[in-house]
Amino acid sequence: MSPAVKWWSRLSAAVTGMVLTLVVPVHAWAASTGADGLILEAAKSRRSRGFGFLPILGGLCCLVVVGGIVLALVLIAKKRKRR
Repeated sequence: MSPAVKWWSRLSAAVTGMVLTLVVPVHAWAASTGADGLILEAAKSRRSRGFGFLPILGGLCCLVVVGGIVLALVLIAKKRKRR
């Protein structure tokens, strides 16, 4: 395996670890502090303005993040199979 691939896989693992380190505690905090009630109230009081451009960007961002996580897992699995 080339040094560039090793470096890239280590960087990907580090970034994935940092993201999960931040996302999991924030999600747990939001679930335990009643923030879900605030979010539901905000969603109910929001006027429906039709299907705007912003939800498309949010969905695209979510797909990119999920795709990155799946790609990282596939690369890790392939690396383990080669040994």
